[in-house]
Amino acid sequence: MAGTLIVIGTGLALGAFASGVYAQVSVRDDTGYEVRLPAHARRIVTLAPHAAELAHAAGAGGRIVGTVSGASDPSLPRDLVVVGDVHALDLERIVSLKPDLIVSWPYTTPAQVAKLRERGLPVFITDPRTIDGIAINIERLGTLAGTPDAAAKSAAQFRAQIAQAIPPSIDRRVRVFYQIWNTPLFTIGADHLITQALTACGGDNVFASIAIPAPQVSVEAVIAARPEAIIAGTDGAKRPVWLEDWSKWPGLPAVRDRLLLVVDADRLHRPGPRFAEGVGQLCDAMARARTTKRPDR
Repeated sequence: MAGTLIVIGTGLALGAFASGVYAQVSVRDDTGYEVRLPAHARRIVTLAPHAAELAHAAGAGGRIVGTVSGASDPSLPRDLVVVGDVHALDLERIVSLKPDLIVSWPYTTPAQVAKLRERGLPVFITDPRTIDGIAINIERLGTLAGTPDAAAKSAAQFRAQIAQAIPPSIDRRVRVFYQIWNTPLFTIGADHLITQALTACGGDNVFASIAIPAPQVSVEAVIAARPEAIIAGTDGAKRPVWLEDWSKWPGLPAVRDRLLLVVDADRLHRPGPRFAEGVGQLCDAMARARTTKRPDR
């Protein structure tokens, strides 16, 4: 399995080897940091909603003893201890849960996460920079939890869903403005998984030249870019009132062709296993745009 290393301590009894109880486990996380455990993780705290989904997909959902608010995947246990959110953590409560693995991401109060490491708690940072990196995260967490078979199955399913969602050929590409929020106006830049998904689905992000993952832009810049489709990511794919604000500019190709579309942010904005479902929605939206758009004038 890529990026993993399992070392069995010398002199251990064959019974201990078979059970995996004393197997020392080591994987590298998305920052390159080597996470080493003296045994497979039995108590896991997840510090980002997608981290909980990754651990569950890896076959370790029953080992999660604490998480942050915002975890919305219905397959997760409802009675998990909440240890804060991505903006602030209750460190003492986390320590009291006696986790042998913490799964976080770079945007969850890094200073507090660093303090957890200072206390000797192993932290795996998930921050995939490619779509397949999500599957790799599932596999690595499966290694840490000692559930490699379940993790391999979930990773394979994720890859199959992505392959099924992406069209085998694309006859026409569509210029897209992807809107995260309206006030202030946020979009996605080059270094973002959604831009990668958009490209695979046949869309060209009109702000792909911006290196920042989630840059703030102006209405004037969007108008100048003349997107042929505007896609909003919202919770539950509910159509937001602010999406209709673009109707003030009927000269925009996206407005003229009524290509103001919505996808589910719960899936597409989180680098977890449900991202594959989000890619499916995004590719469906792009298919509609290709069959609807007229040549820009």
